[in-house]
Amino acid sequence: MFSDIMAATALPATDPTAAKPILMVVLLGVGMVFVGLIAIIIICKLMGAVFSALSKKQPAPSAAPTEAPQPMENRQEIIAAVSAAIAEELGRDVSALRIISFKKL
Repeated sequence: MFSDIMAATALPATDPTAAKPILMVVLLGVGMVFVGLIAIIIICKLMGAVFSALSKKQPAPSAAPTEAPQPMENRQEIIAAVSAAIAEELGRDVSALRIISFKKL
């Protein structure tokens, strides 16, 4: 039964026109993929040009003068709390840690 189905669906080897529809479908599919990829490239190039033109029109924000950082009121307490949290996370004693610098970001 399986061989009957295969024989009915198989293309005859002597007919040269039997491969034309299959070849057309393959070429049409590959062609559509390349047309789609080229369209995506063109769209990306256009969007890049539009966004670069828009970003050139907007003035860059001027750098405001920065104020001197305010000294922390309770710096020693903050350093103690941070070092205790780090020691707890690392599973070590606080005395085993050495804090080199502490800056406010």
